Amino acid sequence: MSKELDFKAEIVGVYGTPISDNPTGVMFEFAFKSLDINWRYLTLEVSEQNLKNAIDAIRALNFKGVNLTIPHKVAAMKYLDRISPDAEVIGAVNTIRHKNGKLIGENTDGKGFLKSLIDNGKVSPKNQNIVVLGAGGAARAITTELALAGAKQITVVNRTVTRGEELVDRLNKYTKTQAVFSHWHPNYAIPSDTTILVQATSIGLYPNIYEYPQINYESLKSSTVVCDVIPNPPNTKFLIKAKKRGCHTLDGLGMLVNQGVIAFEMWTGHEAPRSVMHEALTKVFKV
Repeated sequence: MSKELDFKAEIVGVYGTPISDNPTGVMFEFAFKSLDINWRYLTLEVSEQNLKNAIDAIRALNFKGVNLTIPHKVAAMKYLDRISPDAEVIGAVNTIRHKNGKLIGENTDGKGFLKSLIDNGKVSPKNQNIVVLGAGGAARAITTELALAGAKQITVVNRTVTRGEELVDRLNKYTKTQAVFSHWHPNYAIPSDTTILVQATSIGLYPNIYEYPQINYESLKSSTVVCDVIPNPPNTKFLIKAKKRGCHTLDGLGMLVNQGVIAFEMWTGHEAPRSVMHEALTKVFKV
């Protein structure tokens, strides 16, 4: 059969709940179209109780892979055949690739954030004092990559003590960065020597666009680079408040595009059209 008469589409997608706010499919669909390849990206609502069945379906339906978002990045690991070494250290996966009948867990979140920080934020994490709000899947990936890139100290700020201390213990075990835990209370003051602040929770994610992390914003210095991992909306209340303090800010679109580029190339074997993917998202959000 000639290529022109091959009607089979290759399927990838994203699992999460809630999922309707997730814009990842927009950039993938634009990328597939720009390269004229017959691939489709499905945005799929998958509950926690149905996660195992959904992962089994990757094999049954011969999906090439899926992304994972809240709340599946940690729970999915036990249903996979293999975890990449870096994702093992992170303790979370955000991407699954299906190869020769095996499901392999990868983590592209931290790498995507790091590239965005360096390329768009114009700052290297090397020898920096960094504060990260949150200790979930995104925070695990980001702190690991920051540590491996030479961060001097990473302070993990989290409301659940056990979860925050677990992440700090993991960082101190697997990396050379000094990691410390700080309990998150509503008027938490950002330490004065902080050079990079990362908001790595879901606070402010659509539809809760008027919410923002409860910290002492008066403690923010204008010299601090302030980052939010949330892509929808890109200009979160958190970033708006940081801008008012004179801080250089970095939204979540760069991280989303960069991690998507890595997944795209893992799945398709094609070089990802990065500029097309970024443009697709900027059009959607009118930024």
